[in-house]
Amino acid sequence: MGTEPAIRCGPLPKPDMIPANPSPTQPVRWQALWRDAIREPQALLDQLGLGHLSHRVSAEATAQFALRVPQGFVARMRHGDPDDPLLRQVLPLVEETFSVPGFALDAVGDLPSSAANGVLHKYRGRALLVATGSCAVHCRYCFRRHFPYAEQTAAANDWESALAALTADTSIHEVLLSGGDPLSLSTEKLAQLTDRLRGVPHIRRLRIHTRLPIVLPERVDDELLTWLTRLPWPCAMVVHANHANELDENVFSAFARLHRSGVNLLNQSVLLKGVNDSVPALADLSERLFSGGVLPYYLHQLDRVSGAAHFEVSDTQALALHEQLCAQLPGYLVPRLVREVAGAAAKLPLASVTPATHHVSDSRYSM
Repeated sequence: MGTEPAIRCGPLPKPDMIPANPSPTQPVRWQALWRDAIREPQALLDQLGLGHLSHRVSAEATAQFALRVPQGFVARMRHGDPDDPLLRQVLPLVEETFSVPGFALDAVGDLPSSAANGVLHKYRGRALLVATGSCAVHCRYCFRRHFPYAEQTAAANDWESALAALTADTSIHEVLLSGGDPLSLSTEKLAQLTDRLRGVPHIRRLRIHTRLPIVLPERVDDELLTWLTRLPWPCAMVVHANHANELDENVFSAFARLHRSGVNLLNQSVLLKGVNDSVPALADLSERLFSGGVLPYYLHQLDRVSGAAHFEVSDTQALALHEQLCAQLPGYLVPRLVREVAGAAAKLPLASVTPATHHVSDSRYSM
């Protein structure tokens, strides 16, 4: 969960003032690391010793959905490996431009579920706020890569439209912050929202869906932690890691700080071809998450958004992988295998969903 015209995201958060010559012991602020993210595919390939693979990159795909990846995430990629699972998630390939039947701009029916500006009300008892269109990393499989953020952002007009909708609907007991990535907003902006939400008596829980503790763990700073500790409701944070290599010591440190602030940590992943479509990869991810105090929550079948067909794993293979994972790990380490279906009352276990009519098996989608 940029400012490029195709995705039409809002402006990046304004960085705080950073001393010209910070001391060696002074941590670099997350806004500076955000600003220094890699935006050019060739620069990313050159840095990884893969400059000769420039022919695999699509200028058209980059124009439609720009590259953005923080340097800290790049540092976890394997130098010289064109099949690195982290690189595959962010590199704009020619395959994104292929037209594939069954893949759409609004893959999960976000727009029909809009209850107010930036408020999605799909499921009973809870509403999702599209807090911003900005993200620290642009994942190529993102189901909101075509979302009209310019018209549908809950933070617009100081949250007025979103707060009015939440206040009026007394059936809503849980608010989900999503995006984009809600932690790309300043902590001050987040506090403005939660201060206003305190006056809505039927709100009981807050949930935050974010990738920043994974790709930019420096975002978990003292200011954010202070805000979290002062929330009047129980808070769950759903982070997003797809592969064990995404989890380094900086990420574990961020997890520990969130735990100490009373945040319940869950993880959701997407099953992605060439990234985590094997039992060892999925098992390693669950084990490593749990060692950092994060409980595996969801394993999503790919949302069929235009541009992401080369990531698709068949339902048959997904079910087989999940069955083997259940046989290998204790139940609390096995995420629920689900698919989001537009108009459904909840995320659906894959076994209960009719397999997708169109499955991509063309060999040209191999990386």
